Amino acid sequence: MKVTLLQTDIHWGEPERNIQEAEHLMRENPGSDLYVLPEMWSTGFATQPDGLAHEVGQNIALQWMQQMAKASECAICGSLAVHLEDGTYRNRHYFCDGRSGQTYYYDKHHLFTYGHENQYYTAGRDHCIVTYEGFRLLLLTCYDLRFPCWSRYATGLEYDAIIVVANWPESRQNAWQLLTRARAIENQAYLIGCNRVGDDAYNHYAGASVVVDTIGHTLAQCHRHVPEALTVDLNLAELQRRRAKFRVLDDRD
Repeated sequence: MKVTLLQTDIHWGEPERNIQEAEHLMRENPGSDLYVLPEMWSTGFATQPDGLAHEVGQNIALQWMQQMAKASECAICGSLAVHLEDGTYRNRHYFCDGRSGQTYYYDKHHLFTYGHENQYYTAGRDHCIVTYEGFRLLLLTCYDLRFPCWSRYATGLEYDAIIVVANWPESRQNAWQLLTRARAIENQAYLIGCNRVGDDAYNHYAGASVVVDTIGHTLAQCHRHVPEALTVDLNLAELQRRRAKFRVLDDRD
C-alpha cells in the first residue's frame, strides 16, 4: 500500500485555503492509495470551536475529502472539528474511502486537558479500525499517542497499522519521536504519523511526520518546519512475516 503524508502549514480558520493547499500537494504527488492529513487540518487546533467547527451538513472539508478520494480513486484521512446536531463538538478523524464510497470516523478519546480541549469537546468512546487494501488500520488522534493501553493490540482490537494525525508542538517534539516508535514496536505494527508545521496563537509546530516499521525503524520522515508530501510503500507480507517469526504478541498481557 502506497501512503503519502501531507505535512501542511495550517492557516487558522481558513478552510478554503487549507483545502487548496492540501489538494495542491496531492496533485503534485499522484498515485498513492492513501493520503494522510494532520489533526484539524482545515482550521487549526481549535480548542474553542465556536465559529470554527464545521456544522453537520455544511462540512466543506469533509465534502472535499470525499469528492477528492472518489476522483483520485484513493483514500484520504485527517481530523476535523465538527459541530453535531445534538450540540456537541467532536474532534473527528475521518477516513474517506473513494474506492468503496464509504466514510468512517473516529472521535478522539483522549482530549487534551492541558489545552482545555475537554471543556468544549465530547470524547469518543469507541475505537475505529478500517480495513483498506488488505490492511487493518487503527485510527488515533494526537494526544491518544501518549496512552498505550488505549491502542494496545488485543483480541477484538487486531490491526496492522496505526494512523495518528496530530498538531504536536515543537516543544514536545522529543515525545513525538519516542512515542511513535514505542507504539509501533510494542504492537508490531506500522505507525503512520502525520503532524503539521507552522504556527498558531499558542505553539510552533515542527512537523517531522513519520512512518515507522514494526521494529521501530524509520521508513521515512518529513523534514522539520517544511510543508511537504512524503510517500512510502508499506508491505503487509513483511509485517506478517515478522509477526510470525518473533511472536511477541502471543505473550501480551
